[in-house]
Amino acid sequence: MPLPKSLRHSTHDISRALAVAAFLFAPHFAGAAEPAPIPVGLVAALSGQSAASGEAITRGLAVAIDEINQAGGVLGRPVVLVRRDDESNPGKGIAAARELISREHVAAFFGGIDTPVSIALVPIANKEKVPFLGVWAAGTGITHNGANPNYVFRVSAVDALVDQKLLRYAVTAAHAQHPGLMLIDNPWGESNHAGLEAAAKSANVSLAGAESFESGDTDMIAQLTRLKAAGADAIILVGNAAPAAEVIRSLDRMGWNVPVISHWGISGGRFPELAGPSATKVAFVQTYSFFKASPRGEMVLAELEKKYPAIKGPADVIAPVGTADAYDAMHLLALAIAKAGSTEGPAIQAALEALPPYDGLIKRYAPAFTAGDHDALDADDYIMVHFAENKIVPVD
Repeated sequence: MPLPKSLRHSTHDISRALAVAAFLFAPHFAGAAEPAPIPVGLVAALSGQSAASGEAITRGLAVAIDEINQAGGVLGRPVVLVRRDDESNPGKGIAAARELISREHVAAFFGGIDTPVSIALVPIANKEKVPFLGVWAAGTGITHNGANPNYVFRVSAVDALVDQKLLRYAVTAAHAQHPGLMLIDNPWGESNHAGLEAAAKSANVSLAGAESFESGDTDMIAQLTRLKAAGADAIILVGNAAPAAEVIRSLDRMGWNVPVISHWGISGGRFPELAGPSATKVAFVQTYSFFKASPRGEMVLAELEKKYPAIKGPADVIAPVGTADAYDAMHLLALAIAKAGSTEGPAIQAALEALPPYDGLIKRYAPAFTAGDHDALDADDYIMVHFAENKIVPVD
């Protein structure tokens, strides 16, 4: 089905590139049967406290796949998305990835919000030689995994760079001199602990201390009391929505009105509902905002509004970082498959490392990846936002 006339010109560059790729690489047989689709997978939290993240990623992939298929598909074949729910559980993520590879024969798969899940998927992608594109989880070790060749790529934030952004914001915007750390007790928290310590050392900032919490904890007063006694004048928070909300509720019970600067895990669930009114005070990082959309962003927003009637404007895009990252990652994957002329993993992996410059939603990728750098985004691509009720809006 063709795009509406009002959107055709804004997607001309996408359509032209994909149409050329389809013409060059697709077999042309008169009277041939319908071409078999190219399946791509998604392993993400589709249920539970972080289900909003999985839905956001799904929407970004779906809009991109619609555009790709309307332009003729890739290699003359339509792209189809096959989803599996990891429930934020590494074991279930592993089972889901293996099923996508062995049963669904996906050309590549995307990964969701949780760093522990993504870390668990890295060996599978590298062993099976199937590209894995991360579109949310920020743990540095996901892409910096030591494999050669490395089948893991990312269109998302990287903890080592996010930590620099969070610390700089705490110092410049919150005027903190001794920020304290509240970190989830898992590999993601460990990744950020190392990154924040390095960022503080580089900026000559003295941290007040670091405390950890479990995902199921419901009272963080003991940890926060220790940070307060150590002179913390801001809190840098790393955790997903539910436990991070308990940190905010504990601060409220203490009556401690301290600035909180958070990683983006709070945007993938019901943080405003769980944290209460103080949720609006928390500044956190993102890689994209539909409030400051380019023409490409306006086109994507229009497609989201058409496809999902609950979206009436930029404030209604849930977890926009997941949508934007996934949208760009899908288009980059499609271009790599076209460049490779194949759906075989090694050919796609090599093509991802050698893509030409590409104008995406988030940025111009020039290029997105190289053999030595599988992270498409850098520190200049991060912005700070906050919740206005249930809407994510820029802090400016």
